[in-house]
Amino acid sequence: MESEVILKVENVSKQYRLGVRGTGTISHDLNRWWHQLRGKEDPYLKVGDINKRDSKGNSEYVWALKGVNFEVKKGEVLGIIGKNGAGKSTLLKILSKVTGPTEGSIKSNGRIASLLEVGTGFHPEMTGRENIYLNGAILGMTKKEIASKIDEIIEFSGCQRFIDTPTKRYSSGMTVRLAFAVAAHLEPDILIVDEVLAVGDAEFQKKAIGKMKSISEEGGRTVLFVSHNMVAVEQLCSKVIILENGKVSFEGGVTEGISNYLTYNSEVNSVLLSKRKDRKGNQNFKINKISFNEGNDSIVQGKPLKIKLHYFNKLSVDNIKISITICKNFEEKIMNINNHSQGIFFSVEKGEGVISITIPKLYLISSEYTIDVWTSFNDVVLDYVVNATSFEVKPSDVFNTGKALNTSQHGIVFPDVCEWMNN
Repeated sequence: MESEVILKVENVSKQYRLGVRGTGTISHDLNRWWHQLRGKEDPYLKVGDINKRDSKGNSEYVWALKGVNFEVKKGEVLGIIGKNGAGKSTLLKILSKVTGPTEGSIKSNGRIASLLEVGTGFHPEMTGRENIYLNGAILGMTKKEIASKIDEIIEFSGCQRFIDTPTKRYSSGMTVRLAFAVAAHLEPDILIVDEVLAVGDAEFQKKAIGKMKSISEEGGRTVLFVSHNMVAVEQLCSKVIILENGKVSFEGGVTEGISNYLTYNSEVNSVLLSKRKDRKGNQNFKINKISFNEGNDSIVQGKPLKIKLHYFNKLSVDNIKISITICKNFEEKIMNINNHSQGIFFSVEKGEGVISITIPKLYLISSEYTIDVWTSFNDVVLDYVVNATSFEVKPSDVFNTGKALNTSQHGIVFPDVCEWMNN
C-alpha cells in the first residue's frame, strides 16, 4: 500500500519587488485591483527576472520561487538543499504560512511546527517556561498536553538552570536549544527545520539529528530539513530536492542528490575560481586555478596526488603560509596540509607562478572530495576560498587483496599496511 501523502506542493511561485517594502507603488496596486475587478490575471505575474543573486537583471521584480512541485509522504525526511539565495528559506516560510505564495497551492494533512530562525515564536520578555506554553498554544496544544511534556522538553534543551529566566538573556545557542525542544516534543505531524541548528554546538546538533530521526522512524512524522551540512543531510534524510534559482533541479535519492549538488557547485566554482567573490583576504596573493597530477591523469587510491596552485602575486612574499583542507560533503574536514606545520618555509616572487604539493600516497576511500585553500603572511590572510574545487578518488586494490576500498561504512581515511601480532 502506498504511503499517505501528507504534504503536496503544486506549482508554487513567489514574486518580490526589489528595493521596496510591500507590493509596490500605488499605481501598481491600482493596476492590480483593476485587473482583479475585471476577473483578469495579475499583470505583474508575467514579468520578473529569475532568482539569480549574482547577476543584474532588467526587471524590478524577481521570482524567489518559480513553479515548484513536489510531494512528501508521511514519515519521510525530506532534505532541501541549494546555494544561498536559491529559495530554500522562502519555500519554508510559505510552507509554514509565514507568507503566502504568489501562485500555486499547498495541501497539508496535519499540524505543522516550524523552526526557521533563532527565537521564532518566542517573546523575549517571557521566561523559557512561559515560552514553552506560548509555543505549544500556537501549535494548537492544550495546556494539559503541554504540561505533560514540559519536563521532557526542559531536560532535552539542557536549559534547566535558566528555564525561569526571560529568554532575552539567553544566548542564541540556548534559544535554539529550547525552540527545537519545544517544536520536536509537542508532536507536530510535520516538523520544518531551517539551517538554524547550525547555531547550536556539535553535541546539540548530534542530539537534534537523533531526535529528528526518532520522531520520523518511531513516530511516523514528517520532517523537512534545510542544511548546507551534507553530512547531516546524508545521515538524516530519506529523499532530497535541490533548489536552483528558485526552481527544483533535482528530486530523488539522497546519495545521488548530494553527488549532483556537489558536482555542479564544484564545477562552477572551479571554472570561475579566479572570479570568485566569496573569498577572504587582501588578495595580494591570489589563487586563480587548482589542477591535479599531470593533465587528465586519474586520482587513484594509494597513488601519489600532486595539487597545483596557480597564483598571481602582486608583491614578493617571504615565508608564505599555505594550508589546504580536503573535505567530504563540504563540511566534513578530512585532512589538512600546512607547510609551516611540516617545517617547510619558502618565498614567492612577484607575478604568476605555480606551487605544487605532492601527497606521496593518498589513503582515502573512493569518493568525491572538495578543497578549501588558505594562504597568509605574518598572520595576515592573503587569500581564503572555501570549496575552491573538487576531485574524485578512483578505487584501487591498494593492498593486493583483490578488493578495492570503496565504502565509507567504517571511515574515510585508511592507513598503510599495519603490523598485526597475536600474542
